[in-house]
Amino acid sequence: MKMRKLFFVALFYSLLITSAEVQAQCAMCTLNAENSVKNGNTQGKGLNNGILYLLAAPYLAIAGVGYVWYKKYRRKNVALHVKDEKINLN
Repeated sequence: MKMRKLFFVALFYSLLITSAEVQAQCAMCTLNAENSVKNGNTQGKGLNNGILYLLAAPYLAIAGVGYVWYKKYRRKNVALHVKDEKINLN
């Protein structure tokens, strides 16, 4: 179990380290951002970062809910001692 957890942590950090720069903008936003950068403005970079932030928020929320759900409802190894008797359901 510990190796499995270590594997997922290593995978997560390797994905963070090897991330590539992405452009998450629609065509209209891209044109406005490029024109503003050409004119000496730095707001285009902030626009791209804001869009990426808004894109990542739902995924992080779903991952958090999934983690809590997994921790709460996973099976636990519990020994049950049940008598071998017939049960009358009347």
